[in-house]
Formats: sequence, C-alpha cells, structure tokens
Amino acid sequence: MKKTLLLVPFLIFGCKPTSTVLSESSKKNAQAPVEITYKVKENAVAETLKYLTSDELEGRETGTKGMVKAADYLEQFFKDNKVKPYFKSYKDTLSNFKEPAYNIVGYLEGTDPVLKKEFIVISGHYDHIGIAKEGVKGDFINNGANDDASGTTAVAEMAKYFSVTKSNKRSVLFVFFVGEEKGLLGSKHLAKKLKAQNFNLYAQFNIEMIGVPMKRDYLAYITGFDKSNMAAKINEYTGKNTIGFLPKEAEYKLFYRSDNYSFYDVFKVPCQSVSTFDFENFEYYHHVSDEFNAMDIPHMMSFIQELLPAITKMTNSPSHEILMN
Repeated sequence: MKKTLLLVPFLIFGCKPTSTVLSESSKKNAQAPVEITYKVKENAVAETLKYLTSDELEGRETGTKGMVKAADYLEQFFKDNKVKPYFKSYKDTLSNFKEPAYNIVGYLEGTDPVLKKEFIVISGHYDHIGIAKEGVKGDFINNGANDDASGTTAVAEMAKYFSVTKSNKRSVLFVFFVGEEKGLLGSKHLAKKLKAQNFNLYAQFNIEMIGVPMKRDYLAYITGFDKSNMAAKINEYTGKNTIGFLPKEAEYKLFYRSDNYSFYDVFKVPCQSVSTFDFENFEYYHHVSDEFNAMDIPHMMSFIQELLPAITKMTNSPSHEILMN
C-alpha cells in the first residue's frame, strides 16, 4: 500500500449505524448465494506467496532485477494457466517511469456473446520497496509478504479458478500492477491506456494486504465503503457477512491510496480495494519483518474461497448490479 500523509478525520455516516445499513441493504432484493464447488488449494497459495517473498527477489522494487524476476514468474503463471495476454505481450511497459518496468496483464474472454464486451478487472500490485538502508538483526530485505504479495497471490488464484471453470460471462482482466509504491504508477498508466482504447469497464476488484485475519465479525473491508453498493452486493452474493465497514479506512481515506483509485479516477465506475489489514493485526507495514512466515496461509486460502461466489456473480449478472451511490 502506498504511503501518504494521513490528515483527514474519519467520515461521518447517517443516523443508522453503518453495519445496520449494510445488513438492510444486503437483505433487500436478496438472491440465493452462488454455490462454488471449486476448492482453492492451500499448497498452491503457499507456493506462489513463498516465491514472491523470497530473498532472491530483493523486495521487488520497481525497476530492479528482483522486480523483473517477479514479473517473469507471474507471466509464466498466466501461461501455465492458459490466461491470454491482453496486449501483444503480458508485459505492459510503463510510460511514466524512467527505468524499464511493467505491469503483467492477462485476460479470459467471457462466455456470453453480449456480456463478454464488458470487463471486470481483478488486480493487485506485485512491487514493493526493495532494500532497506537500515536493517534489523542483519536483515535488509523488505520482502513485502502482506504488502502486497498476499493480494498478488489471491489474484493469481482467482485467475486459475476462472481458467479452470470457464464460469465468467463477462470478460475478466487480471492485472499485476507495478509502481504502486512509487505513486500508483502502474495503475495510472494502464487506466489511461485502456480508456484511450474505449475499454468497457463494469467494475474493478483490487486486492490489497490480505495476509492476516482480523478479529472482527466480518472477513474483510473495502475502501470507499460509501461510494458504491459493492459491499452489500458481495455479502448478498456470498450469503455471509463477508464485507464490513472499517472506520479507520474512512479516517485514512484508503480509497485514494491504492490502485483502485487510478481506475475510478478515469472510468468513474465502482473500483474498490478489499483488505484484511486493519491497523491492529499486523505491525510490520513497510518493514523487513513483513515476510512469508508472518502470513496466515489458511486465512488467505479461506479469503479467496469465500470471495469466489462474489466475483463469479460480478462476471455473470445480466445487468449492472454494482453501482455508484
């Protein structure tokens, strides 16, 4: 997650508690939850996360050799799982960074002749902050496990899921962004590029820091909670209390601090990030101790599994059900 100055007090919502509003919204016009038989494998989650957080990648800083190794790995992941390159190459070279750096972009075409003209973007950033100037107990590598190898791993598993099940009526663009830690550079570049090509975006689902669970009565929260009905629709689609409201998210204006904002800024459709980092459950933000061993792999697997019905329904609803407020 990009670091910025935190100045704005938390937003104040209406008279009813936000949790009540969300619950009422979820129940209104509720549909039967989507049933998913596909099972996410814990060892697959661990394998991807372990490589992305390895010392070999030296913290995946944008423009470095470690970043290139991570990009090559993710490109091969797409190839192995029959996710097609959206452009001529999976590597989408940034136009706003001086050193060679690239997003990794793949897609799966939708199965419906009409809905396939619309896209859902599922994304996470694979870059991190590289080598620390001051180490801790001889460790100088910021491995970036939670931020955001965890989200990158979740995107990879969702790409694998759709590749296997072929259950997406809309087309899905899977993006591993680079340059997020440098100022959302990868997402700014790609949003502008796609807009110029008349890209038909329905919604973006960005995944940011999901490596450890929260001690709350919901699984995760989304940024910009009040900007759309995405939280309520996700809960409707899963049939669970999957997404809740985190006051700190509004206080720190996290909606503007990750790659969802670049797409919202250009397309003005629901573009939000989902996270389980709540400022209380993980103390190693931008720290060399943000490593593989600090991650809760069963939690990550459960997170991905619980969100599969929601992203499936996003791709398949006959009309636009997720809307800006």
